[in-house]
Formats: sequence, C-alpha cells, structure tokens
Amino acid sequence: MANPKIKTSHSMVDDDDPESGLSSESRWVFQEDEDPSEIEDFDAADLRHQPMFDSEDEDNAEQRLVRTGPRIDSFDVEALEIPGAHRNEYEDVNVGKSIVLAFQTLGVVFGDVGTSPLYTFDVMFRKAPINGNEDILGALSLVLYTLILIPLVKYVLVVLWANDDGEGGTFALYSLICRNAKVSLLPNQLPSDARISGFRLKVPSPELERSLKIKERLETSVTLKKILLLLVLAGTSMVIANGVVTPAMSVLSSVSGLKVGVDAIEHDEAVMISVALLVILFSLQKYGTSKVGLAVGPALFIWFCSLAVIGIYNLVKYDSSVLRAFNPIHIYYFFARNSTKAWYSLGGCLLCATGSEAMFADLCYFSVRSVQLTFAFLVLPCLMLGYMGQAAYLMENHADAGHAFYASVPSSAFWPTFFIANIAALIASRAMTTATFSCIKQSTALGCFPRLKIVHTSRKFMGQIYIPVINWFLLAVSLVFVCSISNIDEIGNAYGIAEVGVMMMTTILVTLVMLLIWQINIIIVLSFAVVFLGLELTFFSSVLWSVTDGSWIILVFGIAMFFIMFVWNYGSKLKYETEVKQRLSMDLMRELGCNLGTIRAPGIGLLYNELVKGIPGIFGHFLTTLPAIHSMIILVSIKYVPVPMVPQSERFLFRRVCHRSYHIFRCIARYGYKDVRKENHQTFEQMLMESLEKFIRREAQERSLESDGDDDTDSEDEYSGSRVLIAPNGSVYSLGVPLLADFINDTSKPNFKASTSGEASRQQSPSKPPVVDAEQSLERELSFIHKAKESGVVYLLGHGDIRARKESWFIKKLIINYFYAFLRKNCRRGIANLSVPHSHLMQVGMTYMV
Repeated sequence: MANPKIKTSHSMVDDDDPESGLSSESRWVFQEDEDPSEIEDFDAADLRHQPMFDSEDEDNAEQRLVRTGPRIDSFDVEALEIPGAHRNEYEDVNVGKSIVLAFQTLGVVFGDVGTSPLYTFDVMFRKAPINGNEDILGALSLVLYTLILIPLVKYVLVVLWANDDGEGGTFALYSLICRNAKVSLLPNQLPSDARISGFRLKVPSPELERSLKIKERLETSVTLKKILLLLVLAGTSMVIANGVVTPAMSVLSSVSGLKVGVDAIEHDEAVMISVALLVILFSLQKYGTSKVGLAVGPALFIWFCSLAVIGIYNLVKYDSSVLRAFNPIHIYYFFARNSTKAWYSLGGCLLCATGSEAMFADLCYFSVRSVQLTFAFLVLPCLMLGYMGQAAYLMENHADAGHAFYASVPSSAFWPTFFIANIAALIASRAMTTATFSCIKQSTALGCFPRLKIVHTSRKFMGQIYIPVINWFLLAVSLVFVCSISNIDEIGNAYGIAEVGVMMMTTILVTLVMLLIWQINIIIVLSFAVVFLGLELTFFSSVLWSVTDGSWIILVFGIAMFFIMFVWNYGSKLKYETEVKQRLSMDLMRELGCNLGTIRAPGIGLLYNELVKGIPGIFGHFLTTLPAIHSMIILVSIKYVPVPMVPQSERFLFRRVCHRSYHIFRCIARYGYKDVRKENHQTFEQMLMESLEKFIRREAQERSLESDGDDDTDSEDEYSGSRVLIAPNGSVYSLGVPLLADFINDTSKPNFKASTSGEASRQQSPSKPPVVDAEQSLERELSFIHKAKESGVVYLLGHGDIRARKESWFIKKLIINYFYAFLRKNCRRGIANLSVPHSHLMQVGMTYMV
C-alpha cells in the first residue's frame, strides 16, 4: 500500500529513526512536504517538538524553520528508568562457590574433551603406523602441544573472556558484535534497545581510531554484514553437526573396549550395544542439566582421576622417557620420518581438543573462573598423564596401537575402567547435546532458526533447556551415522571436520571482538589470528583430504543445517521489509477518525505483529473484515534484542499512536536470547496492563511539570501554550503534542458512533483546549482502561505470508514459495508460548508479494 504524501509539520508517525535519541543538541529543522519514502524514516521525536497546525494553516505552511529541543523519544525516556544493572548470576562469586561450581562443571562442560583419550591415538596410528619409538614420541608431542595451544591458550585463557554477559557460543559472539556495531540485517533496531542495562558495554573509544573505522566499515557495508552472518551460520551448523557426531564417536569408541575384554564380541554386536546406549542417552536428556550434572559430576571426577592413575602406573612400569615429548623438536622428527602420513594423522591429533568449543558454548551454566580452574588444575593434568601413560605402554607394545587406551589398562582394573569409561562417554555426548540446544535457542531468538518448542528444565537456572524436536532429530541422525559408517577412523574424521569448522569461525569472531570491543594492541590481535587460524586451517586441510572415506555425510548434514538457517533468515528479512513498506499512513488514520471508520466495541484488542515501528498493514485488514473494533488497541511486538536477558522492569516499552482519542498504543515486549517466556496469557496481560498504567502515570507527571509558555513556539500554533517538559537534569524540552485534556471528553467513555473524517477533525481540533485538573484526567483515563480490561482481552493475530512475484528469479521462487513456506508452516507460532484459549483469538491472513 503506498502511503499518501503528508506534511511533516502536523503528522504524528509512530516511527523511530535508527539514530533518534542519540543527539542531545538543539537544532533547526525545516517543516515541509516530504516524499512518502522519506517520511517513513523521519524521527517521531522531532514531530513532537514541532508545532501543530490547524486545518486553515495547512496550505500556507509549506516550509517553516523551527528550532527544536534536544531529541527525546518516549521509548528512550521510558528505557532510561533502570533500577540497577543486570548482573550475571555467576558474577563475582567467592572462592568457595567457585570450587563448588568447578566440581559441577565436570558433569556438564568437560565430558567431551575428557573422553578423547579413548580414541585419539587409535585414529592417529591407523593413519600413520608406528615405525619406531620416535614416532610415538612425535605423536605424543603433537597431542600435548595441541592440548596446550587450543583448549588451554585459545579457549581457557582468551575465548572464555569473550562471553556475552556469561553466555558463550557462536551466536553469543555475534550478539556481542551486534551491540557494538549495527551489523544485523533485520531492520528492527531501536535506540531504546541501547538503554537496556545488559546492553551497556564499553563502546569503541574516540581515541582509538582503528576501532571506530572498523565499526564504521561494518555498519556501512552490506557485504560485510552478510559475510559476518554467513560465518555465524556456518559455525552454528558445525555445532549442530557436533551434536550428531559426538554421541556416535564417544559411545562407539567406549563400547569397542568390549572387543579387548571379551574375545567373542564382534564389531556388529558392539554397534548394537552402542545404538541401545544412544537411545537411553537421548531419552534421559529431558531431565535437565542441573540434575544430571550433580549426578555425573562425581563420575567424571573418578574418570579423570582414573586417567591420571593409569597414566602414572604406565609411566612407572613401562617407559618414563616419553616425558621427552615436551620438547617440540620431536614434532619435527615425526614429520620428517612420515611426511604425508604424519599430515594425515593430524586429523586424529585434532580429536584430543574436541570439546573445546563445548567449554565455551556451555559457559552459560557456570562462571568463567570455575571453568578455568577446573581445566587448568584438574582436566589438563589428568589428560596429559593419560596420554603419556598410553605412549609409555606403546613404547613396548607397538601392535596394540589400534586400541591403545584399553590395552594400556591393567588387567585387574579393566572392567571398572570400562564401566566408568562408558559413563564418561554418555556424559560427553550429553554435554555436546546441551551445547547444541543452547546454540539453537540463541539462533532462534536472533531470527536465524525456525521457532521450536523449548522446555526449561530448571527453575533455578533459566538457561538450562531441552528442545524435544532437536533431541529426537539428533538421535535419529546419530543412529544412522553409527549404523552406516561404524568405523572409528571415518567417524573420527567426520568429528574433526565438525570440530575444526566451528573452531575457525570462533577464531574469526573473537578476532573481531578484539578489534572492535577489547581494543587491544594490533600486534596481539594479529598474532592470535595468524597462529590459531593457521593452525586450524592446517588441521582442516588434513581432515578434508579424507572426506571421501564416508565422513562426507557430516559435511552434507552441516550444509543442510546451514541451508535451513539461511532460508529462514532470508525469508524473515524479506517478510519484515515488506511489512515495513505496507504500513498504514497517519493521513489514513486521521481520515478514518477516532472511531477508525467503524464501531468501537468495549474491550482491549492486542494486535500481534513483528513491526516495531508504524501501524502494520494487517491492522487495515482487521478494520475491513471485522464489523467492530475494540475500544482500546495495543499493537504488541515481541522483540528479541542482542542481550542475554532483559530485566522484568525493562521488559515493556509503550507509546501512544495517533491522538489520545484513538486509544491506540504501541507496546514492544523485549526479550533477550536467553530469556524465558513461560508466562501464560493471564500473567502476560497482567504485566502488560501494569506497565501501561505506569506509562500513563509517568506521562501525567511529565505533563504536570509543563510551564505556562514557550518563547520558541510559533504564536500561530493553537497548541503553543504550556508545552515543555522539564527533565530531572534540568533540561527543558518542547513537546508539540496536545494535552490529554484536549480529548478528555473522549477518554471518559468510548464513542460507539461511527464518525466522518470531518467530524473527527473537529473533535481533534477544538478551538480552545479546556482546562481540566491533571489528576481528574488521569483517573478518567485509568478508569477507561480498567473498564476495557473488564470487558475482555482478545488477541488479534495477523499471519503474514510471503510469495515471490511472478517475474522473480527461479531460485528466489524456489526458496520463498517452497522451502521457506514449508519451514514457516511447520514451525511453532510465536503466540503458542502464551497458551491463549481459542475463544480469545481472532486471526486474519495476509499474503505479501516480494
């Protein structure tokens, strides 16, 4: 719908310019006719500072120079009322609490990296068979320095600090970047978002020109924004792929130990036992992280202690000279002796660092300090002792390289070790599945994954979730993976592809965080990027060379996940942009009058739409379809902002739409990507109405501070009297909007008689506003709201679908008309979280051509 031309001098559009609220200087502006496309981006705050013309002056007021006060926005003013900075629940914990959390992290975070000794040497020596003890020392040296460089230096010492208020993972890094630079492709940002307490981070300093240039470059280049998003989607798809391959690799490698302990066990039988364990594992996933974490924390502690004890035993019994592997020269000798085979073995060496990304992705459950303490003082020493013990055993038993771990276990401790190893493998699988759930929820909140049912498994820790559809989907793919490949080498290669893929994306994003947010020395940034990206590319070249083995399945799966996220993001972006173009103009609303060209029936209508600016076009369909419309309309937009959590006191933002006689409000309900939406519709209504009353009372308080005159206001403006706002800091703002008293006759009771546009105009433009007591006008409006609430609340849902135009490219038609339509049809409706009864719902469909 094309918006008719309107004069900015007298229009009150419900739009926010992306830069509104950022300027604190008064300025001179021209009031003149604007092109409709430009009016959409005009700041509503400016309109409130401009005088209102009556109908006789409209034709003569083509262009006027008016001085405005500092830019102020009702959303921004409301957002500034912050009771206190939102804090991470694990922030600033004491030493005792850190130790308790450190113990609990074993059951959630370190299961994946803790089970890597089960299969690392097995895969390495199958790709590069042992030709002498020097090969064992070289392989051990590779493993030790990989453990030191990737999990310890990169993740524990650097990446963990790049968390988003305690949240980790690929999308947490993306949201952190989005808050410091406007790189999101979805045009729904508001200046008031930056007023959320959790939003306030260190912004690029004016003194650091490099950071400002990077920020400017990111914000102005659409290509860079798209590349950044594609990198994030690629990293997320690899995390989901990890959720498939980790259970397959961990469980199958642990169960394969039966072939060492029982000669009668064949490979097929081991596979069937693995399938049974995987079914049990995913069936227990719904019981939550905190319950399982407390239960399996001691089991993982025993596992790590077992690794250390067995390693020390083998070092003493067989060959302690393997300690020479700490000299990196043995890595050089290993490559010199084996050349191409040594390069192939890098794919197996990488497996010792699997689980590093899980440490970051599962950070939301624990503090940074607890994860660092646990890894540095327990996990890493035990892993190193475990690998050195296996190497010491292999120095005298080259033939057992294909099952190094179980062969190195003393015969008297085999079955206890086998039992605890299988428990550890199940825990490792669970840790990666939990990280997958967390990553998918983040991507859903930021508009990059279809909405799914999310179950919160803990009342105490809101970040602990379970996604049923994803859980059973991962189980199905894992079973197919185990049954179709079932070879440790091929599964290990697939594991390496998924792991190193997400590692590279994390390195790139953390490098950007260093440049844009941390603002540290460029030499340190370049050193980090060159060292770790170069190391990971080397590993990636090794695993990619063997992709034809059967590990190509995981690449196909990752590409499929990437395609789903890309299609959903692309379709959602097109849909939102189209809805923005189809907004109703304020000229049309004025022509309809305060009764909107129909009958206003008692009650409140909550119109749900994704738009955060303007009046959605779907509202026009309700007006033309329904015989009557509710006496109060609230345009509700559920918006996810790039912060982990939004405090409840900062959840709702309100603004009036049109004149007060229309009784139309805009409400933006803001949620962080880790926020829980568990409230039912009654609770949501109660919170919304309480916030609305608070907004109206504060508005009345602001109005009571208005002075009796304003020298900067044009004397011809019939609303020029007493229109200033005195802020708490003493600043005086000019507000060019009518008083509530102007429409006091309309607010006391709804007018159910349909009026013409001329009658509405006369109602909106009285010759002289009556003088009414502020308290009385406030009570009348609140009484009107209470009566509307008592009459009932109805949810007006507009389902907007998009279809590609006939002249569009074939690829676009395929993506929009089939793939995106399929995802949208099968995803969870946003209103489903509120459990609204069908008797309270009204739905209207609308199709946009894009």
